Amino acid sequence: MTEKYVYDFNEGKKEMKELLGGKGANLAEMTNLLLPVPPGFTLTTESCNRFFNENKKIWSSLEEEINIHLKALEQATGKKFSDLENPLLVSVRSGAAQSMPGMMDTILNLGLNDHSVIGLAKNTADERFAYDSYRRFIQMFSDVVMEIPKTRFESILENKKAEKGVELDKELSGDDLKSVVEAYKKVYLEEVKEDFPQDPMVQLELAIKAVFTSWNNPRAIFYRNMHEISTLIGTAVNIQAMVFGNKGETSGTGVTFTRNPVNGNNKLFGEFLLNAQGEDVVAGIRTPNDIAVLNDLMPEIYNLLETAANTLEDHYKDMQDIEFTIEKDKLFLLQTRSGKRTAQAAINIAVDLYNEGKITKEEALLRIKPQQLEQLLHPNFDEKAVDQATILAKGLAASPGAASGIICFTPESVEIAFEKGIKSILVRQETSPEDISGMVKAEGILTARGGMTSHAAVVARGMGKCCVAGCSELKVNEVEKRVKYNGGILYEGDLISLDGASGMVYLGEIEKSKATLGGKYDQLMEWVDEVKAMAVRTNADTPEDAKQALEFGAEGIGLVRTEHMFFKEDRISSVRRMILADSVEERMRALNEILPIQKNDFYQIYQVMGELPVTIRLLDPPLHEFMPVKEEDISRLAATMSFSLAALKERIEDLHEVNPMLGHRGVRLGITYPEISRMQARAIMEAALEFKADRNCEIQPEIMIPLISDVKELTYIKAEIEDEIKKVFTEKGETLSYHVGTMIEVPRAALTADKIAEEADFFSFGTNDLTQMGFGFSRDDSGKFISEYMDKGILENGPFDTIDQEGIGQLVEIAIEKGRRIKPNLKVGICGEHGGDPASIEFFQKLGFSYISCSPYRVPIARLAAAQAAIKYHVVKEPISDKLVTNFS
Repeated sequence: MTEKYVYDFNEGKKEMKELLGGKGANLAEMTNLLLPVPPGFTLTTESCNRFFNENKKIWSSLEEEINIHLKALEQATGKKFSDLENPLLVSVRSGAAQSMPGMMDTILNLGLNDHSVIGLAKNTADERFAYDSYRRFIQMFSDVVMEIPKTRFESILENKKAEKGVELDKELSGDDLKSVVEAYKKVYLEEVKEDFPQDPMVQLELAIKAVFTSWNNPRAIFYRNMHEISTLIGTAVNIQAMVFGNKGETSGTGVTFTRNPVNGNNKLFGEFLLNAQGEDVVAGIRTPNDIAVLNDLMPEIYNLLETAANTLEDHYKDMQDIEFTIEKDKLFLLQTRSGKRTAQAAINIAVDLYNEGKITKEEALLRIKPQQLEQLLHPNFDEKAVDQATILAKGLAASPGAASGIICFTPESVEIAFEKGIKSILVRQETSPEDISGMVKAEGILTARGGMTSHAAVVARGMGKCCVAGCSELKVNEVEKRVKYNGGILYEGDLISLDGASGMVYLGEIEKSKATLGGKYDQLMEWVDEVKAMAVRTNADTPEDAKQALEFGAEGIGLVRTEHMFFKEDRISSVRRMILADSVEERMRALNEILPIQKNDFYQIYQVMGELPVTIRLLDPPLHEFMPVKEEDISRLAATMSFSLAALKERIEDLHEVNPMLGHRGVRLGITYPEISRMQARAIMEAALEFKADRNCEIQPEIMIPLISDVKELTYIKAEIEDEIKKVFTEKGETLSYHVGTMIEVPRAALTADKIAEEADFFSFGTNDLTQMGFGFSRDDSGKFISEYMDKGILENGPFDTIDQEGIGQLVEIAIEKGRRIKPNLKVGICGEHGGDPASIEFFQKLGFSYISCSPYRVPIARLAAAQAAIKYHVVKEPISDKLVTNFS
């Protein structure tokens, strides 16, 4: 049987989106609902895929199918495609399976030529309308098919209006438009070196090819990458009989939403223009009217539109975005689709649809993309202002938000600006922990190097700070304090803006709109907590981080990075003395100075979290990260210690490693210097005992050992810290329950997880390092090539953004299976950056994780993603055990 590539609108249905595209499937559905849809047919997405496989050629069997359906369209309309008296005109429009508004191409009024335009003028007794339609067709065809710049045509039209002393297109006469058409055809001849094609079949074939080809235009590819819709095979092409909104003041065109896409209000929201075609509304050539005005001008049409809108929303059970045309007091619907909406509107609409009995709670939760919630947590740039802004470069969208400020190249410059009340952007090649003071006081952070899990990215997300990382298009010179971009140079003090949600860097300041939690957000999140099975914790190193996460609904802390506490001014000197100590005794003196400070850190976090679980990771990074880098800082340190400058430089140099991320860090530090681990364990338990006594409540501290690769490492360090804990209990005359677990972040640990589970009370997967070691990719350097891998289809997603289920995920699955074989109720969590990624969260739910942990500003996103994953996999939680039972159906 010959494969079918073309479907009439009455042959399809809404469930055929993958084949007919969203637009084609919905046109078919509206036709079946007996709504006023102009007839037409759809070329399938598979025909687009084959088009590219056939080296961009239309094959003979597809031509035959098109001709058959074209004849049927002629019969349905009573017009003929090439007729000179009553010509059939069609629109040719793209339509992928998932909506990609504005990304691909459309051609209207196809079928007109020098002869049929005369017939159209006679048949409609409206010469102005006929030539207005022809000039539109020539411009769209030239732009879409031949890639002739629109400006060539727009200037002709503007000059004609100026010549006639009019402001609007509709004020030009038929004769005026005839001369415009002739001028357009001359432009076409100049650009293409051929006359404008007169054969409608040639026009149609070229238009179909152009729409197919637009599937791979740069903006369409960018859109698909941005929205992670890389699985689509191509676009469908919809060929539909034209109806005309430019037939005078009883005709018009518009777009309406069944509800307000900004706030979700249940009222028609849209715009329309009289005596216009569809592109006029979108292009902004004329200022459109609010849809409510249509009720005043054409009440019967408005009532029909409102009825159709209600029918479509009830049918699709979602807010619809509807395109319509009015031709001489008759309404036609050209498209419906689920409307794009803000996060606030998405929440309000979902809750309202449930309250109206149209959808279930589960359906309401599934209607909202978790990433949308970022809009509610950070300020955003005003969309109109962004459209007018100058783009400097694009980096990684490391931490959402919108920030504007002057360029500062050092934390000191940021602090000076802050004291003066001046907003700033910290611009660095890459940040280090010593930049933290500047990062805190900057409006945003921009780095030329580093990935999504770089220092800048991780810290910025934890603070809810806007960050664009790995912006390699910019050449940052911190010494000369300048940034070179493609087009010029910026200096310290120049004003820039960052969009942390898109990775865009703009020149100057852009107006912002503050997004707030409101509307029906609380109602929705109550449903989230009813449904989700995994707990959602946060990664937090300060009481402020912990408090923010609690406000967002965190159920504990899954990762306290104790090293971040070491950089504070009241302890960094003691930390450095500890590192540079020549003996255990000297090291212990430094550690004794740190102990009460670290103990207070933990106590303050317990104060915020109360009885909620808190997992504290022992010291993880290599020691050289705590040492100064700048000459003046090294000199200052030497002056406070019994080191000459030369000797100190030599010691600092000795601390550096060829590959520090695989070197002397994590549990290896504890094994080499067990007194460090003992001090931290003591601080944790003394703080816990004091908090228990002060609040008269039970808490169970969770101590996490990082970077285990062999169970013997865990056995050794666990014995050290438990011995220290026993001493604390003896000294204080009080005990409490605690857990000692480990991070699974080394592939060998995952493969030997059964042995490790014999010693560990819990597993927490550090997927940043597990991915780094599993792939052999450096987190900080991979930004130089990962984008190439994704562009060329080698990787579908960045492995540090979304967990690689096939490889790294297999290590995680093996570790869980082996661990729970030893301890069936083993608590399993994730504290890597993947803990805030919805696609990764779904995978973790599938594997039966107990909890996920992410940065504070990702907590709402993770909660919603966890609820959606629970719905998808029909997960229930056992009433007593932490273990999850997953039923697949």
